[in-house]
Amino acid sequence: MRKVEYGRRPRFVQTGWTVLAAILLGMASASLAQTGAASSAVSETPKRMAANADPAFEVATIKLSKPDDNVDGYDAKGRHVTVENYTVNDLIQLAYGMNRRQVVGGPAWLDGDRYDIDGIADVAGEPNIKQMKAMIQKLLADRYQLTIHREKKELSIYAITVGKSGAKLTKSGSDPDAMPDEHGNGDSTGLTQRYTNYSMADLAENLQTMQPDGKPVVDRTGIAGRFDFTLKWSRNEAESSNPNAAPGLFTAIQEQIGLKLEATKAMVDVIVIDHAERPSEN
Repeated sequence: MRKVEYGRRPRFVQTGWTVLAAILLGMASASLAQTGAASSAVSETPKRMAANADPAFEVATIKLSKPDDNVDGYDAKGRHVTVENYTVNDLIQLAYGMNRRQVVGGPAWLDGDRYDIDGIADVAGEPNIKQMKAMIQKLLADRYQLTIHREKKELSIYAITVGKSGAKLTKSGSDPDAMPDEHGNGDSTGLTQRYTNYSMADLAENLQTMQPDGKPVVDRTGIAGRFDFTLKWSRNEAESSNPNAAPGLFTAIQEQIGLKLEATKAMVDVIVIDHAERPSEN
């Protein structure tokens, strides 16, 4: 199994679950030169973007992903922001913190075409996750001509709550304005995922892509702050023949971090797509 880095995940064949451009034209080349070609300039710990900054992409390239690319994800290294192998609906989910079931309407290509995005922020410093989401929202409106409106809809969800024994979480020592980090790997006993600088809202968004039912996940723990923790679980404990296999995700969450996922129904935000256009490649 391929190693999973922060914001990057193997793209399993599952419903609901962008570049590495060689040259950025004009301003992009200048921006990359100023930042030391982006990737080399960020070998040191990057300076954080001002917490009150409202960044957008100064320049961004958008290209269709390679058909054989089976990994998708996003990352920020200083001002250099990349998204790999995402559909427009993936981008909407990332930008607005939504589950696939909370994105309604639009043409079929929003779920079919996959894109790589490579860009430079127009504000100095590395964006936090909230600022990165804002950048993608603006990119969607500018380059994909995306227009949306919000509605409320009752959906089946999972609520994250605190278990009877209490939460087993370690307060993170990371910069609270830094991006949350998640990476891991898998073997015959299951998947091990390490979370750093995660809030409960971050965990809820992450679990929307991990739990098998594809339902929205809502944080109802009442726990504030950012934490470091590890989860190890098997994707299908019923089919596992390894006696040392980790438990299923739901059991792992309860046993290892003292939280639980409860099935319920709730009125949640839904994004309705009014208009979208394919972007021109550059």
